[in-house]
Parts: sequence; C-alpha cells; structure tokens
Amino acid sequence: MATYPFTFKRILKYPRTVTIVGLMAIGVLVFSKCSDKKDENPGVIENASGERFAGSASCAGCHKDIFDHHLKTAHYLTSRPATAEYIKGSFEAGKNAYFFNASVVVEMEKRSNGFYQVEYFRDQQKKAKRFDIVVGSGTMGQSYLYWSDHKLFQLPITYFTAADTWSNSPGFPDKVVFNRVITSRCLECHATYAKTISDPGIEPERFDSTRLILGVDCEKCHGPAAKHVDFQSAHPNEKKGQFIINPASLSRQQNLDLCASCHGGRLQKTQPSFSFKVGDKLSDFYIVDTTAPKPENIDVHGNQYALMRASKCFRMTQTLTCNTCHNTHQREKGQTALFSQRCMECHNNGHGSDCKLTQSLGKVITSNCIDCHMPLQPSKAIAVRLQGEEQPVAAMIRSHYVSIYPDETKRILLELKKEPRKK
Repeated sequence: MATYPFTFKRILKYPRTVTIVGLMAIGVLVFSKCSDKKDENPGVIENASGERFAGSASCAGCHKDIFDHHLKTAHYLTSRPATAEYIKGSFEAGKNAYFFNASVVVEMEKRSNGFYQVEYFRDQQKKAKRFDIVVGSGTMGQSYLYWSDHKLFQLPITYFTAADTWSNSPGFPDKVVFNRVITSRCLECHATYAKTISDPGIEPERFDSTRLILGVDCEKCHGPAAKHVDFQSAHPNEKKGQFIINPASLSRQQNLDLCASCHGGRLQKTQPSFSFKVGDKLSDFYIVDTTAPKPENIDVHGNQYALMRASKCFRMTQTLTCNTCHNTHQREKGQTALFSQRCMECHNNGHGSDCKLTQSLGKVITSNCIDCHMPLQPSKAIAVRLQGEEQPVAAMIRSHYVSIYPDETKRILLELKKEPRKK
C-alpha cells in the first residue's frame, strides 16, 4: 500500500481537512490550558460575599486563653476529622460490632488507611466505607460521615454516649443503610463553612473538601476574620478590634437570631446555606415560625430558642439572651451550680421572684435551680436502637422551657433529705 507524507502542502489541497485539523488543534490547546490550570488561591477560603476566613488558630496569638478553652467546647467539637483522637466508640474485638440480625452485622474496623464501618452478610464482606468526619462532641453521641465523589453520606452506625456503645444511627431503618445524604443545611449547623460546588437545586449537593471548616469555631460567631487579623497584625497598638464583629455589641434580637439559626428548630432556608452571618436578620434567610406553639409540642432537641421564648423568665425581661446563661468560650456542660448562680443574679436581692423553698431549706436549694426548673427530658427527634432492644432509646436533653415541674421538685427534695446537713 502506498503511503503519503503528511505535509502542509497536501493538507491545503483539502479545505475541509484544514477546518477539522484546525478545530482539533484549538481543542487540544483549550484542554491543555484547562488541565494545567492550578488553584489560583490554594488554601484560601472565602464565603459567598468574598470575605476571607483566617482560621480560628490565627486568633490564638492575641486571645490564647479564650482560644484554648474554646477547643474543649461542644461547639468546636461538633465536627472533627475522623481520627483516633476524636472517635469515641471502641474498635476492640467484642465491642466493635452491631448485629442487625443473625446474618447481618456492621463491624467497626481499624485498617491501614483509616477507620471503617464494614457490612458483612454471613461473614462475607458486602460494603466498607471509611470514617471521614465525626459529627457530635460525644456529649450525647457521635455520628459519622464519609466522602464519595465530593458528596457526603452518613454511616449507618452511631456511638451513643449514655450506653457507651455502638447503635443504629438515629432515624435509620432496622437495616444497613449507607446512602443517607448530608446536605449543606446539615453542615451549616455542624461546621463553620462548607463550599458547595454543585449547581443550585442539584441533589445530592457536592462540596469542595479543601474548603471545609469543621467545628463551630470563632469565625462562626464573629465573622470571617482574615481582614481583622491582617489589620491588627499591621497595627499592633490598635486596641479596638477592627473588621470583626463582637456579638456583645449587637441588639438582643440579633444575638437571638444568631443562636436560633441552629437552635431554632427545622428552619426552611430561602437563601443558600452559609449566607446568614452574625448580625443578620434570621427572617431574611429562613422561613421563621412566628406562632407560639405550646412548650409540650416543642422537642427539646434543636429548638431551645422556642422553649426559651415560651418561658416566663424570657417574657419578663427585655435583656435575657442565650449568652445571659451560656459562656460559649467555655465548656460548662453539667455545671449546675454555675448555671444556678446565673439564675440567682436575677432571682434574689429583690430582683425577680425568690425560690419559695429557701424559706424551709435555706440557700442549699439555690445551688441547683437547673434540675428543678430545666429538667432532662427525652427527645422525640433523637432516638437510637441499641443492640437487642426492640424500642429505640431517646436521648435525654436539657429542656430550655424554664418552668415549675412538680415531679422533678419532689425528686430533688427527696435527694436533699438524704444528704447530710452541713453544720
């Protein structure tokens, strides 16, 4: 067969060939440019408004004590990388399995490249997915997420703190499920920022894992801080913080809206996730329920704001906010005496109503206002199925409806009577 040299002259004899070759050359050039394109700002994370995050570690230079304490809070620990430091459950043989039935089991396994939840059917591996993100500080429990094609999914097994064991994840059916999708709205309350890279309305959403700030950290409540850090570093003698938001300077409703964005029930967003920022008006970003539901119809999980608003304590003052009782920079979980002191700042010395039981029991009763007036109650929304249990076990969560609970009062009084009186 004769062969012909591939020359420019020969190509010019065939105009159609010239067109095709030209288009191919352009395509190759464009593709090579795209494939060679680098991330113009590697490591830089900006919100939708173009405000740049500094990372909470940058706060430590000037606010080391606050920063160090914040690292121990449930807010900061609400999402972390899935490492041995943060995963609470056991991987020890005999403690690392959850049986759905005699044939199906999910085992928690440590492998060379991470921790895995592995589904077995009659001792044959069916599916294995890695722990990538821990969700939950471990105060109540932890759930776990894994990455797949820039999408996030929840793993089927959860750690339940009250029983110190693995359980079926809350709301999951009584079978192995690996496909529960995690949305940007989920991340909005368990992370400081997550960049969505899928088009609006496309489900499941896809995220840029390199532009994800885990934990609810400093910049969630003070705003993106890169401009602040740059300015203060260049002007170390400037004592007034610039380009940063101090929630203490905001109005009562602005402070309440900030907390309510995650503790105000199941809000339906009207703007993209992570659009709402500290200082914004909640109703500009979410459909807000303006009705006043009865406290008994409000779940103790996730809607502390509505319970607080229904409380007489809240209604009788113009200043009470979440921050009146909570120092978000400190881990204060379980310190009932500390919280009771904050109650007494209003409920003594002629300010507000005094506890009537102080007349018979003295000041000892004022060391635990919390268990009497804000008892632990079972959540209707968060319940897990423990190994071998037919009925789900509800998480016990502190009610934020401050009221009189006669049964709780009786229980506390019985406990006080058992304790020896201090002379």
